[in-house]
Amino acid sequence: MEAALTIHRLQFAFTVTFHYLFPQLTMGLALLLLLLKTLALRPGGKRYNRGVRFWSRIFAISFALGVVTGIPMEFQFGANWAEFSKAAGGVIGQTLAMEGVYSFFLESIFLGLLLLGEKRLGPKGHWFAVFMVFLGSWLSGYLIIATDAWMQHPIGYAVGPNGEFILASIWSLLLNTWVLWQYAHNMIGAVITGCFVMAAIGAFYVLNGKHESSGRIFLRVAVSVGVVASILQLYPTGDRQGKLIARYQPVTLAAMEGLFITQQGAPLTILGQPDMARRRLDNPLIVPGALSWLTYRRWSAEVKGLDRFPMENWPDQIPLLYYSYHIMVGLGTIFIAVMLIAAWKLWRGTLYRSRPMLWLLMLSLPFPFIANTAGWVTAEVGRQPWLLYGLMRTQAGVSQQVSGGNVWFSFLGFLGLYTVLFLLFLFLVWLEIKRGPEPLEAAGRLTV
Repeated sequence: MEAALTIHRLQFAFTVTFHYLFPQLTMGLALLLLLLKTLALRPGGKRYNRGVRFWSRIFAISFALGVVTGIPMEFQFGANWAEFSKAAGGVIGQTLAMEGVYSFFLESIFLGLLLLGEKRLGPKGHWFAVFMVFLGSWLSGYLIIATDAWMQHPIGYAVGPNGEFILASIWSLLLNTWVLWQYAHNMIGAVITGCFVMAAIGAFYVLNGKHESSGRIFLRVAVSVGVVASILQLYPTGDRQGKLIARYQPVTLAAMEGLFITQQGAPLTILGQPDMARRRLDNPLIVPGALSWLTYRRWSAEVKGLDRFPMENWPDQIPLLYYSYHIMVGLGTIFIAVMLIAAWKLWRGTLYRSRPMLWLLMLSLPFPFIANTAGWVTAEVGRQPWLLYGLMRTQAGVSQQVSGGNVWFSFLGFLGLYTVLFLLFLFLVWLEIKRGPEPLEAAGRLTV
């Protein structure tokens, strides 16, 4: 049973992780597209329309791949996690259905108008199409996060006659305390991803000397938004999300921080390796008292360690949780530093001539994807061993009729298919980058 459960979780984790590469890009680009289109409405702002057209095409490629990779996830709820679907479908089915019916169709319909209707709609009508794409994308994110937030912090439900969970309040589901800060944290992470992708391609154009005027626009917009988003990711959204974990999932907080022993004035661990056999951190680099202050705003506050909780309630993979959390926080800190330096150079007017900074922005492109993935691993591994925190254990949600061999077979199929799709995505995006946002013969006559 344990081996079958591991394979079920591995397959679902792989499909979720791979799928999320695309929505995090589309949600981040949606805001940047709206900003570019708004700038294009200003007097003399027509040059921004080239960026809108360019990034709309990349948005469409990412959106299409997100749809294709998201479909298998929906089937897995019924195929591999049937017991969970029977128990919780009456609640999470509400938000998942709303995401498909409302946000997906809203986004897809207006995406067509965004791509094909610029001349017919006119400037303001085209801006409205961009806004509706943004609204649909961010509404989709909200409904998905609301689903996950209910699994993290179940409220607004009743128990039916057969032990199933029934939705008692749609507003409790949609306005769950957990969803508000998790959504803000997630969407700002998506914006950071969009900013680094836009800045990387802008830096590529400036370094390459082709489409340089558009590259400067991309850099200016991406860095201006990215520096704000990177700071907001740390505070207040990351801070408030951490406080929710401390309040409702204290065992998760202890595992994330590698805190094996309850302490007053608990230290914040910067580096270290969890030793599960000896229940300690090896080679720790700590900031004394900082964890107590960050969690409770008191340097001497007591923070519960893993020793205060039964072992059966510990997260199943504490080293994975610990490292994922520290990767997320470490990269987030680096993003703040990179964007602050880039913003300072932009303000001074030296960014476009600073080749080391341009190279740094270009080479930073994959790291927001890694940070966001590490964040999701932290959230989902941290919730274990619960599918519904405090209500339903993970092993209780697995389909009883699906063998581990069947899951392995489908997992290998997904692995091959998703590899082909990822290579296709890279190829199509590279074609768009080579094509560029404007004809090369016009690029030299445009100034920023």
